[in-house]
Amino acid sequence: MFVKIIGIIPARYSSTRFPGKPLVDIAGKSMIQRVYEQAKKSKSLADVIIATDDIRIEEHVKTFGGNVIMTKESHQSGTDRCFETLQKYTGSADIIINIQGDEPFIHPEQIDLLASCFNSDKVQLATLVKKINNYDELYNNNTPKVILNKVEEAIYFSRQTIPYIREQKQNEWLNYQTFYKHIGIYGYTAKVLSEITLLKQSSLELAEGLEQLRWIENGYKIKVEITDFESIAIDIPDDLKKLTKFL
Repeated sequence: MFVKIIGIIPARYSSTRFPGKPLVDIAGKSMIQRVYEQAKKSKSLADVIIATDDIRIEEHVKTFGGNVIMTKESHQSGTDRCFETLQKYTGSADIIINIQGDEPFIHPEQIDLLASCFNSDKVQLATLVKKINNYDELYNNNTPKVILNKVEEAIYFSRQTIPYIREQKQNEWLNYQTFYKHIGIYGYTAKVLSEITLLKQSSLELAEGLEQLRWIENGYKIKVEITDFESIAIDIPDDLKKLTKFL
C-alpha cells in the first residue's frame, strides 16, 4: 500500500530568546528558506509545508515560492501546529514529519532515515538520536538524553545525564556506556498525531519540559533510529557562529 509522507516545518515568529528567528539572514538566505530547501531535497517527502503564525513569515515564504499555511498563535508546541496544518492541508497524508525550523542545514538523509521507520505499519511515532562522544554534551542539561530498549524504542528522555553509572568516575563514563542525545525531529502517523494533541500535559513532561514524555506516559511507543549526522540548532543569536563551517 502506498504511504504518503509530508514534511511540516513549524515557524513561530515570537521567541523569548530570539524574536523573528525564522527570518534571520544566513549568507543571503533566511533561516526558514534554508530549512525548506534542505527538506525539499528529501527523497521521502511528497510535499513540504511551512506552518507559521505570523504574516511576515507567510509573505516571505511566498517570495521564494514556498508552500505555507497560517496557523493559530496560541499553539504550545510544534506538534500542535503540525496537527492544525494537517487539518488545513488540501491533500492527504499518512505520515507527518515535524522538521525543526531552526536547523538551516538539516541533512535530507536524516529526514529519509526517520521516514524509513514507517516502513513498518506498527510504528506510531519516531525520532532520531545520536551517540554522544564528548563530556560537554554528556553533562549539558540543554541536551536531552535518551534511553533506548532492545528494539530501539525510546523509554525515557531527560535533561539529566542518564543512565547513572554507579561506582565509576563521571569523567570516565563514556568508557563504560553508550549515551545518546535526542535529535529534535519527529514522525507521526496521521491517526496518532490527532490523538496525542488531545492529551493533557503529564507530570514528567512538566518536570523535564519535554513533550515526548507525555506520549510515553500515555502508553505510546516511540521508534528510534540512530543518525551519524550532527544537528546544529539555532536557539539564540550567538548560535549563528556555529554555522561558520557550513558557509
